[in-house]
Amino acid sequence: MPDNDRPKTVTGNDRMQRGYSYELTAEPGAEFDSAFAPELTPAEMLELGVFGGCYMTDCRDEFPESWFINAKLSPGKPDKKLNWFGVAASQPLAEWRRKGWIHDDDPRGWFQWYCRYFMGRRHEDDARQIKRWRNFARHAAQVRLYCEPGDPFCRPGQRQALLHWAYDSRVM
Repeated sequence: MPDNDRPKTVTGNDRMQRGYSYELTAEPGAEFDSAFAPELTPAEMLELGVFGGCYMTDCRDEFPESWFINAKLSPGKPDKKLNWFGVAASQPLAEWRRKGWIHDDDPRGWFQWYCRYFMGRRHEDDARQIKRWRNFARHAAQVRLYCEPGDPFCRPGQRQALLHWAYDSRVM
């Protein structure tokens, strides 16, 4: 729990969301649902250049400055060269919306939800997002089944997508 056992209010202001406020009711990086065990923190993911570096360029004030010290960022449009595996591995946000994967409170999708969850926000959408994260593990199983351990040239798109979901596919 944040200082003085009172929730801290965070307000996000960026191109996709103005004046959205939420409470941090858990300690950062702690008190996760027992079904949710990400292998990477948001800061680690940003260092690995997830989403071609363009994901968090306009909402830095909402999150700890330390997350951005070594972040690979590309204002404007994604740069696949910034991704750890050097490939594009994301569907457009419009496709996420079409499939109903976006909650109004997190218009950027899963990673925005994860960043806020990591910070200590607990939300009505947590169970659904954790289920989506668990379901993505099938891609890790495929990499382990079809690739030699540590071979970054085997299924690089799938490996990059796993990084986007906080699975550390560099060590598979």
